[in-house]
Amino acid sequence: MKINKITYSAGKTGFFFDDQRAIKQGAGHDGFNYVGQPVTEGFKAIRQSGESISIMLELDNGQVGIGDAAAVQYSGAGGRDPLFLAETYIPFMKEHLNPILKGLNIECFRETAAYIDQLKIDGKPLHTALRYGLSQALLDAKAKSENKLMCEVICEEYSLPVIPEPVPIFGQSGDDRYNGSDKMIIKGVDVLPHALINHIETKLGNKGEKLAEYVQWLTDRIFELGPGKDYRPAIHIDVYGNLGPIFDFDPVAIAQYLKELGTLTQGLPLYIEGPVDMEGKEPQIEMLGKIKAEMERLGATTKIVADEWCNTYDDIVDFTDTQCCHMVQIKTPDLGSIHNTVKAVLYCQRNGMEAYQGGTCNETDVSSRCCAQAALATRPARILAKPGMGFDEGFMITNNEMQRSIALLRSKYGEAEE
Repeated sequence: MKINKITYSAGKTGFFFDDQRAIKQGAGHDGFNYVGQPVTEGFKAIRQSGESISIMLELDNGQVGIGDAAAVQYSGAGGRDPLFLAETYIPFMKEHLNPILKGLNIECFRETAAYIDQLKIDGKPLHTALRYGLSQALLDAKAKSENKLMCEVICEEYSLPVIPEPVPIFGQSGDDRYNGSDKMIIKGVDVLPHALINHIETKLGNKGEKLAEYVQWLTDRIFELGPGKDYRPAIHIDVYGNLGPIFDFDPVAIAQYLKELGTLTQGLPLYIEGPVDMEGKEPQIEMLGKIKAEMERLGATTKIVADEWCNTYDDIVDFTDTQCCHMVQIKTPDLGSIHNTVKAVLYCQRNGMEAYQGGTCNETDVSSRCCAQAALATRPARILAKPGMGFDEGFMITNNEMQRSIALLRSKYGEAEE
């Protein structure tokens, strides 16, 4: 099966591009907007509209594989590729990629995706967003050409069992961390609430006291509103590196705080994502390792999750090999081709690391559905509900894609294929 025609359309994502460095430097709010000047290259404002590009690959049998190129909310930060704008990259793709894609054989998704992922134009690799969107379109095209679900293609090509069971979903609240948490609890979400703790004074507290108060409130709320006495979700909160500054980057003090935080959850699992940001991969690995070792010495039950500087497949291998954390986020757009996400989850599983197949609120419905398909095949510890920060919409897209696929798989294979 070959690609006959390539079509592109500019689109919007489920959230916005935000200049993370400017926010960390104390940018104020004006309603939903941020005030002040951006500091990351490419940004015209601290917050600007998220953009995507739909890539449509028409096959020689008339089927069309669709993927959405999208980049993370905090583009240009933490070692990531620069801001992804449709007006820049549609002309680029027409000029450089169309001649490569037209006539390309897609008999094997895994091989074709790897080929695209390694392409270089003028000596430079493609933007991660382009590799991400192209790989989705290739996977969709391959699945449609064989009348299969995308997860079936992955299972077949990676010799994985077809397991028609859901993967735990992680909801994210955005700034509306109280009402958002209530929504998640009422709907019985498996992991919650992310909470967007990206500002010390207003969200974390100069000694971590505001976050502690929030964790205590959240725990009480789970037991008050939960759909039943057996509802025991994991609590997963992203602090965007902000424990570092308030504890003077002292791993002993950070570990002690994390231990104390874990005592507030009444036995519910607690994960803290991005406790520090050391502005580079090697120092990040070293500091996380020190924090984890001290947590183990203290007998802390809290777990730490790597995010910043853990962007590519190779990064995930390095963080996993050092065992510097308990879980890594596999931030799907940052890995480029979706086959790298598949590889990353499987590598974590083989090497004793919990895999969180994440991504960003700044994706689309198309990319989110593709990610749900990848998760059904590889079985990570959790998958992010996306896109958007309103929770309900992203949860609906991720959950319903999984449930539809599970119903179809059970009809085709029975309850499970061992």
